[in-house]
Order: sequence, then C-alpha cells, then structure tokens
Amino acid sequence: MPDYGKTKIACYMGFITQAIAANFAPLLFLKFHKDYGISLGNIALISTVFFFTQLLVDLFCAKFVDRIGYRVSIVVSEVASALGLIGLAVLPDLIPSAFAGILISVTIYAVGSGLIEVLVSPIIEACPFENKEATMSLLHSFYCWGSVGTIAVSTLFFKLFGMDSWRWLAIVWALIPAVNIYNFATCPIVPIVEEGQGMGIRQLGKKPLFWVSICLMVCAGASELSMAQWASAYAEAALGLSKAVGDLMGPCMFAVTMGICRAIYGKYGDKINLIRFMLASGGLCVICYLMASLSSNPIVGLIGCILCGFSVAIMWPGTISVSSGKFPTGGTAMFALLAMAGDLGGSIGPAIVGQITQHAGDDIRAGMGVGLIFPVVLILMLVIMSKNEKKR
Repeated sequence: MPDYGKTKIACYMGFITQAIAANFAPLLFLKFHKDYGISLGNIALISTVFFFTQLLVDLFCAKFVDRIGYRVSIVVSEVASALGLIGLAVLPDLIPSAFAGILISVTIYAVGSGLIEVLVSPIIEACPFENKEATMSLLHSFYCWGSVGTIAVSTLFFKLFGMDSWRWLAIVWALIPAVNIYNFATCPIVPIVEEGQGMGIRQLGKKPLFWVSICLMVCAGASELSMAQWASAYAEAALGLSKAVGDLMGPCMFAVTMGICRAIYGKYGDKINLIRFMLASGGLCVICYLMASLSSNPIVGLIGCILCGFSVAIMWPGTISVSSGKFPTGGTAMFALLAMAGDLGGSIGPAIVGQITQHAGDDIRAGMGVGLIFPVVLILMLVIMSKNEKKR
C-alpha cells in the first residue's frame, strides 16, 4: 500500500519552501540598499522579477509538465529553490554587480516557487484522500505557517546575531528544500489524469465557467496580496510602529489568521458547504477593507488588516477545489492557468493600491478603499458559480 502520508509531508514542506522564497528577500531590502548601494527603484524590481518569473513558469507548466513528468518537475522545483537561496548568500559578493547577483538568485528560486505553486495542488488532488476540499485547505495553510515562521524566525535571528549574518540564515533556509528533494524523489505520486486525457488550454478556454474560475483566482490573489503587502506599511503609518513591530503586527498576524482559517476548514471542511463558506468569507473581506479604509481609529483599521487574513484564506484553495470539481479532467493546464491568474491578481492588486495611495497624497486608506473592488467582484463570481451549481 503506497504511503500517501509521505506525499502529504513533502507537499507541506513544498509550500513552506514557497513561503520562504516569497518572504525572505523582502526582509532584506533595506539591507541591500544600504550595503550594496542599490537604489530603491531597483530594489522594487526584485519583487517584480520574482512574480514575473512565476507567471512565466505557470505558462511553461501548462504546456510542458505533462511531457516532462510530475516527479522530475517537482524535484527540479526543490533543487532550484535550494540553489537560489544559496545563490542569494553567495552571488552578490562573488560577481561584480551585487544587484545582478541578487536578481539571478531570485530568478532561480522563483522558478522553483512557480513549479511548487502549480504542481503541489494537483499532486494532493490526485491522492486518494477522503475529503479533498478540506485536505486542499489544510495544505495551503502551510504556506501561511511558512510565512509566519520565515518572518518570526528571521526577525529573532537578526535580533540575536545582527543583520550582517543574513547570508548564514539564507543557507539555513536552503536546507528545507534540500531535504525535500529526497521526499519528492521517493514519495508516491499519482497522475492527476490519465496520459493524453487532460484538457488543453484551448478546450478550457471554450468553457464559460472556466473564465469565472479565472476571475475568481484573479480576485483571490488581489484580495489577499493587496492587504498582505501593504499591512506592514499600514501598521507603521497608522500606528507609528517600528519596522520590526510593524512586520509582526501587519503581515505576520495576517498570515496567522489566514493559517488558522485554512486549518479550521481543513479539520471541519467535510461539514461545511464550500461555496457558502467562500461567500461568507467574501462578505467578511469587504467588511475588513471597509474597516481599513474608512475607520478613523487606527486600531480598528489594524484589526481590519489582521482579520482580512482570515477572510481571504479559503479563496485561493477553495477556487482550486471548486474548479477541480467542475473540470475533473482539467489536468495540469487547469492548475497552471489558475495559478497564473492568482499570480496576476497578486501583482496588479498591490500595484493599484500603491498607485491610488500615491495619488491620494500617501493616504493608504484611499488605496485600501479602491482595493475593496476585488472581494466585491469575487462575491459576484461566486454567485454565478452557485447558480450554475443549482442548475446542475
């Protein structure tokens, strides 16, 4: 009997790896600016390169992963993640341009992160677990715990050993994907659909309901990351907190509440209607954005930011589960396109909030007010999906 528990552990560690890749470098942005003399404009490009690389990997996966094979691809994801993090510790001081060294390293581990994002969900979906929706939610909670761990452990490490020791921490973080190479190389992996049976990009594109799923993922990514990426700045601007405390009270607590929600659904999901739960979460998300944008009390606004993590938790994994039910032969192409849509939302959402904030005289509440559009559109898409469910 195959030990699918080992597959589950490998996938959990995969999402922890992705959380490290997404959250570690941003903690060092000011350090890079100070030590290497990199302009803040170029520093901002680091995140852009990370997310753009993930988008390209999503597209690549939709076309080629079925030919290469899931095991080879997921092992490559862990190799790339480990090499990228080690490169971040070594390359900036090894080659003439520190900025180029950072970008090369970020690109390498972004390839790993993008592969993880596309492949881990279908690997779990294909395993013979009883409640797929709850299992998917629990799986995605490990991204949240990985984010919390990365921020909290890094903050503590810098406090104990100083910011100059960041290279050693990068190597320590690289050990997680390095160990997971063995896990993915040896655990049982079942194909999501039989060879040649999966739907292609064109077939999916002809399904109107699939475009509803794409809109859901764009709004899920935008609702989540618009708040997550601005939570630290909100905590600092609204409450006058220090950078370290702002990180812990903003994005770290956001990730904690998101992880709690995903863990709760992972435990009790078999007793809860997924689409109704997503609708309720969308309503709570609207309230959270209203609290952050309209409240004159900074404490109320911060509570809105933190609770928003709980409200957006089910949106990404829930959309994957709903889409898997609607398109059981969607295959790799479906998971890759959904991941790409989520990344697209995660890129444009924070950018729109930032632009509105800038044009409103650096009033972050105005940016949050415009961010409200994403959970509202998400609710509309869920209503369409719900009506289709009733007709079916």
